[in-house]
Amino acid sequence: MAYLLQQLLTESVHRHPDKPAVRARGRSLTYGELDLRSSQLARLLRERGIERGDRVGLFFPKAVESVVAMLGVLKAGAVYVPLDPHAPVRRVAAIAEDCGVRALITTGERLATLPARDLACTVLVSGEARGAEIPWSALETFPAAAPVESAIESDLAYILYTSGSTGQPKGVMLTHRNALTFVDWCATTFRIGPDDRLSNHAPLHFDLSVFDVYNTLAAGATVSLIHEEITVFPQRLAALMEDHGITVWYSVPSALVYLLLHGDLAARDLERLRLILFAGEVFPMKYLRQLADLLPRAELYNLYGPTETNVCTYHRVDRWKLVGQDRLPIGRACANTEVVALDEAGRPVPPGGTGELFVRGPSVTPGYWGDAEKSRRALVDDPRPPQRGERLYRTGDLVTPDEHGEYLFLGRRDSQVKSRGYRIELGDVEAALYAHPAVIEAAVVAVPDPDVGSRLRAFVALRAGETVTGAALQTHCAARVPRYMVPERIEVRTELPRTSTGKTDRTRLAADARLMEAA
Repeated sequence: MAYLLQQLLTESVHRHPDKPAVRARGRSLTYGELDLRSSQLARLLRERGIERGDRVGLFFPKAVESVVAMLGVLKAGAVYVPLDPHAPVRRVAAIAEDCGVRALITTGERLATLPARDLACTVLVSGEARGAEIPWSALETFPAAAPVESAIESDLAYILYTSGSTGQPKGVMLTHRNALTFVDWCATTFRIGPDDRLSNHAPLHFDLSVFDVYNTLAAGATVSLIHEEITVFPQRLAALMEDHGITVWYSVPSALVYLLLHGDLAARDLERLRLILFAGEVFPMKYLRQLADLLPRAELYNLYGPTETNVCTYHRVDRWKLVGQDRLPIGRACANTEVVALDEAGRPVPPGGTGELFVRGPSVTPGYWGDAEKSRRALVDDPRPPQRGERLYRTGDLVTPDEHGEYLFLGRRDSQVKSRGYRIELGDVEAALYAHPAVIEAAVVAVPDPDVGSRLRAFVALRAGETVTGAALQTHCAARVPRYMVPERIEVRTELPRTSTGKTDRTRLAADARLMEAA
């Protein structure tokens, strides 16, 4: 029984040493090669002083080396931190500084963009090594056996950074036990086996990728990492699904809608596709019905859960019910997980009532890196008797339970929204706008959209005498936050409306944004 993520590889390599484990960019690695290279990388990291619990940044586009890096860091007893290869440099640097990255695995091109940092070692996946940098080819000189394992299941395995309300990204800490609880549930529920071929559509810094990589390793299956250059071309993406014989697909709904509308799926042989999972945002019902009709042999599942819990509820789509459904439930709790809707007094709400969803179980994060106060607010004492000192994660999502024990998602309690599967704190975007010297006021609102979940609209007021266009402010934001967080429209005003208490009138701005959409 595996208690560390890398042990999933150890078990599968004995059964399938010559079978392809990972494919990307026209290349592949067998289980034997993946095991060898990740063990050698672990040896390299240990020799360069990386110890149990140290953080190692992974900063390069998807490739077969991505999985080698993840496993190599884990075999060294360290913690990997996936960094968005397309994020603004200052955001990447801020994350590396926040969690105290001690080593970096990157490319020569990406390294050249980062400010200098004192590291134990820098390993280059590609590019010419200079000075103390270590080329990827140097792995061949290290022993084939992994270091003796010193980690236990409660140790951190990886840190995923998500949008933060203060304008600073927040690092969600996940342990081996957190991830394995999820993987074990998936293996049983979805019957992932050695004949499966999984896709990896999500970026590796997005929690959906945990399913793709580790369920593959657990089953001795094969995963195809879909790199960024393909995801924007639906015809090429559909061709990859057919050519690679994908049997299990997991992505945000907007990716499936994009494929449905522009990928010409009907012309592809997708008979092997047996399982379609989606999470991260609401799936527009009209497109879900079309997908269900187009791929009648595939089982469809709606998965729900924030990064802090991975997936905590699930709902199997019943095709015969789709015609009469106006929204899809987020479902019931996964095995070994408890979810409960509580009212403001901490009491469970009855069927039909409204409450905030709380989660309990071994998949729940221990907290946020370096932020005890944020951890304290998110992980609260269970108010229900008997009180045993157990902690609940408060999702901030409002739900209503039905009479069958399933939950319906109603919306967010705060300003956090979902767009294209990404979780966004509107305060994070506002902080980027406020960083412009001409901006004195900024407010960002989300306009509901059936295709992508929400579209961001921003309103700003400038200092007297300043002239800045909305387009210029978009460019300014793009240098500070990921592309998916840049408002699609930014309206410049002389001043923003106020409520009677002097606060920015966000209700009025939201109404104005909806009118802008309708115009």
